[in-house]
Amino acid sequence: MSTSSKTTDADEDNRTLGQKVLHELKEWALTLLIFIPAFYMFSFLVYEQRVIPSESMVPNLQVGDRVAVNKFAYGYSRYSMPWGAWRLVPGWEGRVFASQPERGDVVVFMHPHTDRVMIKRLIGLPGDRVRMIDEQLILNGEPIEREFVQRVDYRPNDYPIHEIAREYRETIGDKSWLTHQWQQGSNQVRTLDTTPEFIVPEGYYLFMGDNRDNSEDGRSTTGHCPPNQDGVIDKADCTLPRGVSPEKASVGFVPFENLIGRADTVLLSTYSCAKAEAEPCMKKRLWRGL
Repeated sequence: MSTSSKTTDADEDNRTLGQKVLHELKEWALTLLIFIPAFYMFSFLVYEQRVIPSESMVPNLQVGDRVAVNKFAYGYSRYSMPWGAWRLVPGWEGRVFASQPERGDVVVFMHPHTDRVMIKRLIGLPGDRVRMIDEQLILNGEPIEREFVQRVDYRPNDYPIHEIAREYRETIGDKSWLTHQWQQGSNQVRTLDTTPEFIVPEGYYLFMGDNRDNSEDGRSTTGHCPPNQDGVIDKADCTLPRGVSPEKASVGFVPFENLIGRADTVLLSTYSCAKAEAEPCMKKRLWRGL
């Protein structure tokens, strides 16, 4: 045994630099051939990481937060495939191992009109009647529970000026979350404070951002079908209104097939109170559930 070991060590010492480099490259290639498919299957079936690109979910999510997305929460569709691989299976429709989402879930989904991945809070389930009246969320004819928490002064990401946000805690059933309403909203976002009534079609969902004055979501009519004669929006999959491009359209009603997964945990956050000049400091989100 010792003789064989010495011979092997001697052989390794006698290899040229090129042979050693080639050996290491082969070892790395073998490792990657094993690791990449395993990592892909894990990202497809179990969890994947997503980075928050916008402020639509402030104060619960900030730009740069790394979020763990539960891929098995609602079953699998072609949009569950990571890294854009869903484009390779255009004929795959529907879901397998399907499970219905719950109102209040923070959901990652594919925008119905473009190839953008979105993250919003699920507000309207199939059959629900949803609307906003003077900033108040009305669900099935009743205002939801809404409690004022505090005012927050901060500079939104890439904004030159500060905003003062009124922070509320909304509660539906046994779930609650924080929302922001800017003290000085632009005319564009103010149009979402009062909306038509939406009746969510079967097989579809209605989503909103927690940052109500910085989220163009299911409240905006640009991604929806025209209202019926009673002024109610209750259909999906219509042609976009004239002059509205897919890139500018809101998410409208989102089909079940487009759901990617449920955002469960903030793994890492690069948010800084100093950078945002926030007073008071918003909650830290390191390894925090949503």
